Formats: sequence, C-alpha cells, structure tokens
Amino acid sequence: MSLGERLKKARKSKGLTQEKLAEMIGTSRGVITNLEHDKIETPQPLIINALCNFLEINLEWLLHGIGEMDNAEVVKSAKILSEIYNIVKELSEEEQLYILDVIKSYREHIKKR
Repeated sequence: MSLGERLKKARKSKGLTQEKLAEMIGTSRGVITNLEHDKIETPQPLIINALCNFLEINLEWLLHGIGEMDNAEVVKSAKILSEIYNIVKELSEEEQLYILDVIKSYREHIKKR
C-alpha cells in the first residue's frame, strides 16, 4: 500500500472528506488529493505531521507502512508543528524566512550549551 492509499484509508476511517481534512490542517483540498494519488514525491513534514495529528495515526505507518495505523498517543510535537504551520502559512515569504532563521539560530544556540 502506498502513502496515498494509507492516507485515504485513514481519512475514510475518520469519516472525513478531502475538503474537511484539508480545512482541519490548514491546506487545500488539492494537496490532499495529490497526496492520496501519490503525485507528491516528498510531502512537507509539517503537512505529514498535521495529518498524523488530526487523524491520530502513526507517522511511521503513514510514511512507510510500518506498525499499526492508529496512534493512541498523538505526539505533542506534531500538535505544536501543526500550530506553527497554521500560523506561519499566513505570513509573507520574507516573514517565513525570518522565522526560519530565528529557529535555526535558536537551535545553534542550544547546541553550544
């Protein structure tokens, strides 16, 4: 089963349309359609994490078919990444790049501790 087939199975198991799922994670229906039809070679990690969060599915299962579909304990970081994505997508490209630089700078600061 491909990533797209797994995504479709998970979406349908929750009784969601592509449009509703897209709305829930803050993207377009076209992104969900393209993912389900395996038209996106490398899906954005934020989108994948948001899908796993909202569908409550295992990341490894969605990406690689490893393990069980259901993830009873949704990882907190997936929720945080989804929230970050929803905020950042509204910013201009320049603002997004600034936020990315801040995150990279912070990560470098932490490494030096």
